Amino acid sequence: MKTVVVIGGGITGLSAMYELQKWKKTNSEEIRLVLIEASHQLGGKIRTVKQKGFVIEAGADSIVSRKMETMSLLEELGMEKEVVYNATGRSFIYTDSELKLIPEDSVFGIPASIESLAKSTLVSAEGKVAALKDFYTQNQTFTKNDSIGAFLEHFLGKELVEKQIAPVLSGVYSGNLNELTISSTLPYLIDYKKEHGSIMKGLEANKQKFKGGERKFLSFQNGLGSLIDALEAKLDEVEILKNTKVSKIEKDNSRYQLMLDNEEVIEADYVILSIPNTAAEDLLDDSDLKKEFSGLKNSSLISVYVGFDVPDSILPADGTGFITANTDELTCNACTWTSRKWEHTSKSGNLLVRLFYKSSHPAYASLKEMNQAELLEVALGDINKGLGINAEPVASEITKWTDQMPNYLITHPKSVQALENIMADTYPGIILAGCSYYGVGIPDCIQNGIDSARKIIKG
Repeated sequence: MKTVVVIGGGITGLSAMYELQKWKKTNSEEIRLVLIEASHQLGGKIRTVKQKGFVIEAGADSIVSRKMETMSLLEELGMEKEVVYNATGRSFIYTDSELKLIPEDSVFGIPASIESLAKSTLVSAEGKVAALKDFYTQNQTFTKNDSIGAFLEHFLGKELVEKQIAPVLSGVYSGNLNELTISSTLPYLIDYKKEHGSIMKGLEANKQKFKGGERKFLSFQNGLGSLIDALEAKLDEVEILKNTKVSKIEKDNSRYQLMLDNEEVIEADYVILSIPNTAAEDLLDDSDLKKEFSGLKNSSLISVYVGFDVPDSILPADGTGFITANTDELTCNACTWTSRKWEHTSKSGNLLVRLFYKSSHPAYASLKEMNQAELLEVALGDINKGLGINAEPVASEITKWTDQMPNYLITHPKSVQALENIMADTYPGIILAGCSYYGVGIPDCIQNGIDSARKIIKG
């Protein structure tokens, strides 16, 4: 009997194992399926906490609707009736000691019309004039492998990028725009520039793709953890080992020996490593792989939720959060007004906010050394200054994601390809999977898990 082991019980690993079990049942395959997770619970970066009437997502907080709704997974799990969608609202940038609206007619802060550019309160008249270059300058040199920051600055000007676009786009993709490729962020901008002669005109012509309305993101009545619970409940022909760590993988002819920290050994024909690249590198401990793993970069994030016994109606009307433009003004990089954006997170209507502190912030070196009480004080200071709220919290949840946030730098595709080549030659049957390599969104991870399983199924 052949054995397939998935190491890592996050959404990628769970999706891979779910696909393998479907295949096993459909074809009556004689195969042993083992899922190994180092922590006491499955889910990885999906972790729902319930506290004082609040539903808190310590990790990922939502799923892109248009990607998830093309999959059959929710229907198979019987979760369609549990789906909830985000409320829409205005987003702000905190700058010059006040909240300023991000123009509604924009995509990641990029104006989707000349009217949107003209109405922006974030950019000076000179900055707006500089952005008009987009309408009369052709792209003769940039490809999708070039820097998104350099591309946007070339056509839209430095000020618009720095004051309006970079705070939004850097927040989404967790990196310096000059180090991120067009292909890993907004690849369609190159096409829009070519087809319409202008980035802004291209966005305007494709406006409906980005509207999304109130169904742009989805979650579940009891939080994203419901998806993990549903998948775990379905894996009735899988051996699930929690609180179990793999300490070493050794090649044994055409099979692999997995040494567990409890001194047990599992022999496997196939292994899916759905763990962070740093953990995979340590587990394989191969000098050739280390060189290529070094090309993959990660950043860190501290998430701080704070709940109050005050109504969220005290927030600016129709708002859902802000991004900090100037790190000298607030310590947080961004603040989501969670109870406003997600009604299910606060059934009482009380205020729940989430603050993000990223390793790109100059203060992060000191923040990462703070204990939870100290971090809460920092967050309360940002809430007071940014929102004018000075109330005692009734709930809080603080999570440190150290070196867990992948940054898809310009060299990322080459590093991944090189790793795939070495793995195929040296470790046939072991598959690298997960957001370290193939996309950070939950639907991307689900699809990567399915694709990884299908590689094994095809043999």
